[in-house]
Amino acid sequence: MINIAYAMGQGGAGGGGAGGFSAFVPLILMFVIFYFLLIRPQQKRTKQHREMINNLKPGDRIITGGGIHGRITAVSDNTLTVEIADKVRVKVNRANVSTLLQPAAQTQTAKKNKANSEKSR
Repeated sequence: MINIAYAMGQGGAGGGGAGGFSAFVPLILMFVIFYFLLIRPQQKRTKQHREMINNLKPGDRIITGGGIHGRITAVSDNTLTVEIADKVRVKVNRANVSTLLQPAAQTQTAKKNKANSEKSR
């Protein structure tokens, strides 16, 4: 009876060394999945937003982080002057611009099309 107890105790210690690396495989797999599903797309979005902010120019229609819609009238290093109504202008930090609605070139084309349609009436 004592021999059986000793035999059972020794068998458990022999298989513990083989599971060292295989225990980290699921963690490594989870990190790879998180990188491709979360980290990489966020870095891409941040890069696109930074490029959009750097390329702002007068005439662009924007939405600020606070939800104010307006048209850029002047650009300086860190601030933009945005016209939100007729003769109502506010200064906004560049970082607070969340969306570019309509670039200046499209705005000018839309104005020309509107003027042409009014002339034809």
